[in-house]
Amino acid sequence: MDKKNVRIRLFKDNSRYKGDLFVSVNGVSYKIRRGVEVEVPPEVAEVLEHSQVQDERTAARIAAAERIEG
Repeated sequence: MDKKNVRIRLFKDNSRYKGDLFVSVNGVSYKIRRGVEVEVPPEVAEVLEHSQVQDERTAARIAAAERIEG
């Protein structure tokens, strides 16, 4: 059964998040443009989602540590 691609748009700014993003899943590499809607396989979207969740958890831990040290 063919999996349908997923439409995503990666955040883009003029600072840290301005370049293309490289993702590799199961030995296949993808170069994803920021700031435009693109279609990617579901497994790529899943990896990106997990990365975002992990970034949010890291930011929350840093904020909590700063409050404790503060």
